[in-house]
Amino acid sequence: MGNTEKIKEKYDEWVREFLLPTLKKIPEWRKFATLFGIDIKPLYTPLDVRDDYLSTLGFPGEYPFTRGIYPSMYRSRLWTFREYSGFGSPEDTNRRYKFLISQGQTGLSVAFDLPTQLGLDPDHELAYPEVGKVGVSIPEVASMSILFDNIDIRKITTSFTINATAAEILAMYITVAESRGIDKAVLDGTIQNDILKEFIARNLYIYPPLHSMRYTTDIIAYTSKNLQVAPNKHQWLSLQGGRRHGCPGTGLHTGRRH
Repeated sequence: MGNTEKIKEKYDEWVREFLLPTLKKIPEWRKFATLFGIDIKPLYTPLDVRDDYLSTLGFPGEYPFTRGIYPSMYRSRLWTFREYSGFGSPEDTNRRYKFLISQGQTGLSVAFDLPTQLGLDPDHELAYPEVGKVGVSIPEVASMSILFDNIDIRKITTSFTINATAAEILAMYITVAESRGIDKAVLDGTIQNDILKEFIARNLYIYPPLHSMRYTTDIIAYTSKNLQVAPNKHQWLSLQGGRRHGCPGTGLHTGRRH
């Protein structure tokens, strides 16, 4: 009897002798299924992948990435510690970032206020009550420079949660880098650039969908040519599955990142 047959025999015994008697006494308290509506079995064994191991599990760092997106995963390098943070003025947030870095944070994640996300100047009548709330106010390059004052952006990865004005924010960041003699090609981080999420969930868009998508693809074209000194150095798109799931949506609506 081969190993597969032994597993099948033992699995059937387990179901018959242990699982079914237990469920008869204590039924499962709800139906277990994925967001796609696919039933989740109580136990998975090599029997579930025996005919299609490479396409369902595969190896780390290779499609379908079930076992991880990097070959060595976190055995080589820990995940980035990055607290989503931003409030008040650039000076306020700069002090916060320096504190977080001093406490061991290894990356930055910038939260912008609503006027910045919608491209409104802080003194605009619609913007004034929201300046510095839910995020930092960054209306121009000078503010971006203050935000990263005395922070070495060559060595730290920065994530920008920004969509409708992603191009402007990225341009400011590059300008600040170049003003400090830093080649934009070495910048590392992520720009969300997921404008469809705004139409689906948050409604913080400026232009109609077609024109907004042109903005998104222009950023992808630019960064892929100018901010890629190494594979996956700069992430030019970060699809927001959480927002779609809350709308609601599934992984099929979200798509695979990049």
